[in-house]
Amino acid sequence: MISKLSIFGSPYVGVYVISNDKMTIVPRGTDQRIITKIKATLKVNTVFETILAGSPLLGSLAVLNNKGAVITDFALEDDVNFLFDKLNVLFIVDKINAVGNDILANDHAALVHEDFDRETVKLIEDTLDVEVVKGRIGGIKTVGSTAIVTNKGMLVHPKTTNEEMEFLKDLFKVPVYMTTANYGSIYLGASMVANIHGAIVGEKTSTVEIDRIENGLDIIG
Repeated sequence: MISKLSIFGSPYVGVYVISNDKMTIVPRGTDQRIITKIKATLKVNTVFETILAGSPLLGSLAVLNNKGAVITDFALEDDVNFLFDKLNVLFIVDKINAVGNDILANDHAALVHEDFDRETVKLIEDTLDVEVVKGRIGGIKTVGSTAIVTNKGMLVHPKTTNEEMEFLKDLFKVPVYMTTANYGSIYLGASMVANIHGAIVGEKTSTVEIDRIENGLDIIG
């Protein structure tokens, strides 16, 4: 299932919302009707509400897979106390700290901003329990904002090369497809949030883009 939404009037829903296959986290104060739609679309058991370091930009400041959560060190433990009995949790201390923009992960691998410290990469690897590789996608270092990956598929922007797509397919162990979202935006990770069950896309996303997203992430219905 794919649903079109705006969060706080913005079509860049991936900047605000994060999810894995079992839970979704939305900013505190999100309209209850939006929460209900997210829960139905992503088929998650629970939707948590929080802020990170006083900010609603959860998707820019944290990343999840089904094993762990990596969170900016600006955040407080109280902001994510609901995670500690569910996932490995890492508060990242690095010059690269908008971790949702800079880490792309599923349960097989993670691609991260090439300027992360070596020690940070090892901590990410341990927390998410995956292989971690530094790199870019289509020349863009902020890989979390410009692509999206689940355990069923991956979407990249049109400036991605065929060689990069083959590399990403091998790394994440899923098919890789090319598209835009929000009517031409290459920032797929900022424009949507997805898991194996469904996707929430920004309200500007066109019908053609939705078809590509549905096929690329192997979403049925």
